Amino acid sequence: MITFTSVFVILFFIFVLQGIWLFIAELAGKDLDFFTIIKFLSFYAPTIVPLVLPLSVLLASIMTFGSFAENYEFAAMKSSGISLQRAMKMLTITIGILALVSFFFANNVIPDAQYKFINLRKTIVQQKPAMAIAEGQFNTIGSSNIKVDKKSGDNGEFLEGVTMHVKNNNMGLGANTIIKAKRGVLTSEDDSNYLQLELYDGYYYEDIHPKNFEDRKRLPFAKSSFEKYVVNIDLTKLNQAEIDDGNITSEKMLTVPELKYTLDSLQNSYNKDVMSYADNVVMRSDNIFRKKNQNTINNVTPKVPNANVSPKKDLLSIFTPLERKQILEMAKSNAASTEFSIQSSKTDLEGKTKNINNHWLAIHEKFVIAYSCLLMFFIGAPLGAIIRKGGLGLPIVFAILIFITFHFINTFGRKVAQQDTIPPFLGAWMASLLMTPFAIILTYRATNDIGIMINFDWITDPFKKLFNKITQNNDDNN
Repeated sequence: MITFTSVFVILFFIFVLQGIWLFIAELAGKDLDFFTIIKFLSFYAPTIVPLVLPLSVLLASIMTFGSFAENYEFAAMKSSGISLQRAMKMLTITIGILALVSFFFANNVIPDAQYKFINLRKTIVQQKPAMAIAEGQFNTIGSSNIKVDKKSGDNGEFLEGVTMHVKNNNMGLGANTIIKAKRGVLTSEDDSNYLQLELYDGYYYEDIHPKNFEDRKRLPFAKSSFEKYVVNIDLTKLNQAEIDDGNITSEKMLTVPELKYTLDSLQNSYNKDVMSYADNVVMRSDNIFRKKNQNTINNVTPKVPNANVSPKKDLLSIFTPLERKQILEMAKSNAASTEFSIQSSKTDLEGKTKNINNHWLAIHEKFVIAYSCLLMFFIGAPLGAIIRKGGLGLPIVFAILIFITFHFINTFGRKVAQQDTIPPFLGAWMASLLMTPFAIILTYRATNDIGIMINFDWITDPFKKLFNKITQNNDDNN
């Protein structure tokens, strides 16, 4: 326990320093008091426990059992009739209790810390509006990227050289609106979720995307100047920011029962949207066809085929060339409009699917944290008994290699599951499922004193044979 506690504190401190580096843009130069910074980091700290805890268990297990083996304490235990399983019994129970505690920590403490962390960021931004915008760099807030050259005032609310790139959420074509102003003022109210940005003496540029593809080739745009322009910035968009391993998203603030309740609502909403989009496409196509073609078809007098002539397979042949052209143009326009509607619906449904998958991943990850503690113990304990090395040298090397592999597979599985390529269950448990056989093999070999025997003869033998053959040929020639 002393080794585990020491390792945990050291690793926790290292990851907290990493968190400071991640938030340095938000903390530096904001004139925040020391107590606020401590609260800021304290609310962030619980989110790094899922990373630190398994690594601490792994490293402490390797160090403890490696020290036992290195000092021949295992040999003394076995000579007294104490097997490795018996030596691991109490530690296994302890790690099992630690796994349960880690689950409750992930299910109750982390969501509450995430909620307070986001509220603290919101409070800081409301009290110091300029914190939302760092000087000399683009800052993403909601659907806008904002850059200012210089800030002044007691709270940095007076801005100079403001540039805004506003993204187009509907078209999916990136930033199509650019706003530049010489001066700006940031204001906010305590009970409001919005920042108000007043811009003075500037220009407004906007790319126009006509429905007709031929008109788009001319790249039309609109330009205007203004003396005053007011922009409202939604602070709730801060809740959707993602910061590397500490993803700050809504599902991270929910417990398992709350996640299940939310998932039920999201799934029902998704199913209704699928049916609604399908019905809208059919109804839209039918309405467009009726609206555009009814008058034309009603005024057309189709040719009456001769009874002795076989019916024509091409329906367009009964219309005149002008009517055929009109019908084909209407059909082409209808198809293009329907395709655009389907693509928009597909993008919307993909976003909803990713949100559902994120909620499922959040549920599974709470259990993965608990299981990973047990998994790392059953990897580290037998591995330490096999390598017979304690201290901080070789155990750290093995621990880092194993944990990087585990973390990489875990991150890969999460990203793939978010895109709905694999089920969320498999994405969340991929690393655990792949590493479990490794833990079983190590435990078996350590229990039976087999050790790790890796044979590379199948790689080296061909080179040895080739070298011997070349040497023999040289001797024969001499």
